[in-house]
Amino acid sequence: MRSHEGRAPVVVDGGGSGGNWFNRGDGVGAGSGSGGCYSHDSEPDLAAMVSEFLESSSAGAESWCSSDNDSGFSDFALLADRITLDKNSVDQYEIDLTMVVHSLILSMTESCCTGKPETCNASCIRSYLVKLLQSCGYNADLCATKWQGCGKIPGGEHEYIEVISHGSDGYSERYIIDLDFRSHFEIARAVKSYNVVLSCLPPVYVGTVTKLKLYLQAMVEAAKCSLKQNSMPLPPWRSLAYLEAKWESSSQRVVNVQVQSSVSPSNSCHRHCTGLLWRIKSCIGSEIKAKGFLVHKTIGRGRG
Repeated sequence: MRSHEGRAPVVVDGGGSGGNWFNRGDGVGAGSGSGGCYSHDSEPDLAAMVSEFLESSSAGAESWCSSDNDSGFSDFALLADRITLDKNSVDQYEIDLTMVVHSLILSMTESCCTGKPETCNASCIRSYLVKLLQSCGYNADLCATKWQGCGKIPGGEHEYIEVISHGSDGYSERYIIDLDFRSHFEIARAVKSYNVVLSCLPPVYVGTVTKLKLYLQAMVEAAKCSLKQNSMPLPPWRSLAYLEAKWESSSQRVVNVQVQSSVSPSNSCHRHCTGLLWRIKSCIGSEIKAKGFLVHKTIGRGRG
């Protein structure tokens, strides 16, 4: 493990200055109940592919099964364990950065949800978080990827935050921050155990590309298992190749990130952004409480 320059967690007060492809409930009208997240992945070829996929899969809709068979349940349990193990395998830099990101997001208010309504897609939240990270001394920037479709894999676009750390040995590491991370993996008619695996993921991803790949592989396996139980194929937009393209395609850092202040957060676009912000904050709060409960429980056992 490479050594990184230490940076203490920073808590920033909100102060009122604060601040992903179709309707992502699974983005395809699957109705998985995520609150409807949007992103940049709105290419025409993807829209056509989604429509075609839904039409071809509709025949099996009446036989939908929300429960798990015995073998599937075992597979899901193993995948949940894998994700939990990967989640707990962190270096000190990642621990500190995660604490800072959580603190900054929890400090945000809806006043950060301002930008260009027609192109925002929660970019206002990411842009404001970048500014806060930069003010804390991090080498953070907004990054945008765009890739062309190939075969059955549709083209698309994605936006995330990138933080570069520089170790004392001159080695640099790339860390990805992705808001509303779980929404990338929501699928149609998921069985109950799939949602349990999904809940094991962090609500906001903060980590290396290497760890990100492990999560992607596990979730694709879980999606295949869930869809198989309902006799449904894996949609192209949930394939490993498509998911990897979001963070591994050639990216451009968005220079001179500007936090807009001239647009009212009351319009429909920013009502979505405000709702997304509060949902992410709620998920982070729940995760922090859960960790606190586990730590308290572990200490109690040790004393016993």
